[in-house]
Amino acid sequence: MPRTVDLDDRRRIVGEAAWRVLVRDGPTEVSVRKVAAEAGLPPSSLRYTFPTQASVRDAAVALLVSRLRERVDRAASASGGHDAARAVLLELLPLDDERRAEMEVTVAFAALALTDASLRTAHEQTHAAVRDVCALALAHLDAPASARAAGATSTPGAPRLADVDVELTHAVVDGLALHLLAQAVGTDASWAVTALDAHLALLARRP
Repeated sequence: MPRTVDLDDRRRIVGEAAWRVLVRDGPTEVSVRKVAAEAGLPPSSLRYTFPTQASVRDAAVALLVSRLRERVDRAASASGGHDAARAVLLELLPLDDERRAEMEVTVAFAALALTDASLRTAHEQTHAAVRDVCALALAHLDAPASARAAGATSTPGAPRLADVDVELTHAVVDGLALHLLAQAVGTDASWAVTALDAHLALLARRP
């Protein structure tokens, strides 16, 4: 590794190292020393950019959220309307190794944040990111075909799915994800996709 590293590159390197430690060892094991070792950097080199355990943990969470948003953007841009909403929400279900790792970390933060205030911010960030994805999905579901053709997800004054539908969708996705995590890796997960499709069908039939 070069002796001098651009700040953005360093943040990326540390974020990826923190993510690997987070997935492998769990949220409570993400320390400056362990992340520095994972990144191949001396701990002293992280002193100013990542001085605390919380800061390296935040770097890992930021990477999680960034990767989720990139996947969601790709899924949304590949189609429109119902298909876009479905594709976006499927990114929240642990249907492959990457998404399973993300959901395991998200659930771990949620559980630990109940008793550890230092993890509350990380939990709130991941929770908000998932809700934002649900809101985006429903905006695609709600947009008329003419607006979708123009690249918009909704039009001013058009009927909108209510905020309660976003919260309901968030709860449905979280519930499906938890059930998927509880079942053995490699077992059939098609039931969760079927359940998600049923939820979207119910929303589409709303007046």
